[in-house]
Amino acid sequence: MTPVTPSVSVLRADNPGPMTLDGTRSYVLRAPGSSSCVVVDPGPLLEPHLAALAAAGPVELTLVTHRHPDHTGGLARFRELTGAPSRGGLPEFSVDGAGGTAVEPLSDGEVLTVAGLRIEVLATPGHTADSMCFVVSDRSSSVVLTGDTVLGQGTTVLAEPDGSLRDYLRTLDRLSALDLPGPVLGLPGHGPVIQDLGSAVRAYRSHRLERLDQVRAALTGLGAELPGAGSPLPDTLLDAVTGAVYADVDPSVLIAARSSVRAQLEYLRHV
Repeated sequence: MTPVTPSVSVLRADNPGPMTLDGTRSYVLRAPGSSSCVVVDPGPLLEPHLAALAAAGPVELTLVTHRHPDHTGGLARFRELTGAPSRGGLPEFSVDGAGGTAVEPLSDGEVLTVAGLRIEVLATPGHTADSMCFVVSDRSSSVVLTGDTVLGQGTTVLAEPDGSLRDYLRTLDRLSALDLPGPVLGLPGHGPVIQDLGSAVRAYRSHRLERLDQVRAALTGLGAELPGAGSPLPDTLLDAVTGAVYADVDPSVLIAARSSVRAQLEYLRHV
């Protein structure tokens, strides 16, 4: 467990890979002097990782940033280890720790007061439809846990089937407009700490718009037209645009690139 701020520590799971970078980050939140803690994203089903997180307890609540299994695969086991309830944007992650009964999913703008901290829930769809960020505040400062919405290295995939560029651009605008004394630390689900979240968000937005221009240019170069809204995007078109726009990426992430291209094409045929 590595301290990040007086109220936040991080534990990296041993699940490195093309999509997880050097591993998924789990966060332990507690105000100085608090007897309990909050865990954000217990991560994959790796027993040593989950045991180490549980040992940081007692855990009062587990939060989930989004549905992907590298963040939630160990959630059910973690509830067994801690007895703590979990909550996320989807009902399947919102369960009472003791009885296994459903609890309310997280809602946008909800404020939690737990482990001596104020945690504001932000719905930040784009990477997935259920993606959430958490603004965590103690008496002296605030940080933002970004899940996979903003990474510490590289850029975020707009994941199938519910990733959306339209939603993602709105999310970036929302994060950019947060009224917090800056620069604000961003604590991502993958990669190192983001030292200035506002600057990173602006760079992300510029990158997305540049990619969108590249997709437009690829369509022109291919002499291709987008099918009308409601019609499926042909695999041949997706493959051709992905090859043109992402020709320089490692083959191990081409599936992710293709997913983002799909989201970009969907965006273009609705503008």
